[in-house]
Amino acid sequence: MNIADIKYLIEQGKFDGSFKLLYSETEQAKKRYISAVESFEELYGNCESVRLFSAPGRTEIGGNHTDHQHGSVLAASVNLDVIAVVSLNNDGKIRVKSEGYSMDTIEADDFSARPQEKGRSAALIRGVCRRFSDMGCKISGFNAYTVSNVLKGSGLSSSAAFEVLLGNILNGLFNDNRLDSAGVAKIGQFAEKEYFGKPCGLLDQMASALGGFSFIDFGDPVNPVTESIKLDVNNFGYTLCVVDTGGNHSNLTQDYADITVECREISNALGVEFLRDANIDKFYGSIGNLRKKFGDRAVLRAHHFFSEHERVVRQREMLKCGRFEDFLKLVNQSGDSSFDYLQNLYSISNASEQGMPLAIALTKRFLNGKGACRVHGGGFAGTIQCYIPTEQFEEYKFMIEKVFGQGSCSKLFIRPVGGYELRPE
Repeated sequence: MNIADIKYLIEQGKFDGSFKLLYSETEQAKKRYISAVESFEELYGNCESVRLFSAPGRTEIGGNHTDHQHGSVLAASVNLDVIAVVSLNNDGKIRVKSEGYSMDTIEADDFSARPQEKGRSAALIRGVCRRFSDMGCKISGFNAYTVSNVLKGSGLSSSAAFEVLLGNILNGLFNDNRLDSAGVAKIGQFAEKEYFGKPCGLLDQMASALGGFSFIDFGDPVNPVTESIKLDVNNFGYTLCVVDTGGNHSNLTQDYADITVECREISNALGVEFLRDANIDKFYGSIGNLRKKFGDRAVLRAHHFFSEHERVVRQREMLKCGRFEDFLKLVNQSGDSSFDYLQNLYSISNASEQGMPLAIALTKRFLNGKGACRVHGGGFAGTIQCYIPTEQFEEYKFMIEKVFGQGSCSKLFIRPVGGYELRPE
């Protein structure tokens, strides 16, 4: 399909099946994709064999900071995503232009890491290409234009969505889609760790790549065990949303690093590399010595891991049994544990900024014992996750946005598929 063909097919409803699957609606999706196609044309001209791809953001449902200790999590892909318009070219260059950012251009025959690219999207592109090249894929030049509505700094993992999007593009263009979703996720993690320079677990990429609502056990992080669970929050009379408190995300690297460092100190003292493998009775029997050596916060964070890992398993069982109200009680317990023990709702380096605790206080006051709320994602600044009774959602949105600004409250839907190539019917 060339540009004219694909625009016509979108306008004629030939992609409506994909739009309904990904977004539960068609009209806004049509406008968004046509706009992306037109922007692609302005950049690259009327290319042939144009293709459309999408990869979702994700929401962490349970298991706050458990994955890096080989624990279990509940996560889901959401209706907010990164989309791409893509076409092969003949000049041996890979060009990726993301809306609002400058063009990234790399040669299609050189995927070695560049220290100067660390922290930039070019590093992710090069890292993903490197892994596919190592698999024997013959990668040639292509042009891409991407658009994202995944809220940055929200814990919805815009970077993982971008990595999964790149993985699906290369898998489709050069690998006949032979690589499964878990393989795409692992390539994204590789690119983020080894090329982008950000230590990360596999949770974000797995949730984006798998799609739907998933239980993921990282006992073996190379080959995590996954289970798909059917869940439509709306069927239980609730609306899932996130609230962006607008916190400052700069200078939080040390806060995030401290969690893994302190958990590692405790696990090593217990004779294992990760807390998942530690003897719990030995931990609680050694707290007197552990707190003297590593401090109270490290002990509390380990306590959070043990309780949170076990709580995720119970959350899974509540959902499988249809006991949604009991599931929500566990969501609130998870939030309390993150606040009290993991201590990742604000940074002690900027203690005057406590947007997430404020948002949680206001939400709990509004809910008055109903629903649930908790920190969302890595924490320290940013976003909370809420389950609001649907009949009260508009009232809640009005209340919370008076404090944190218009557009700060975003309704989420669980998307049933992960990385995806859209095809006409």
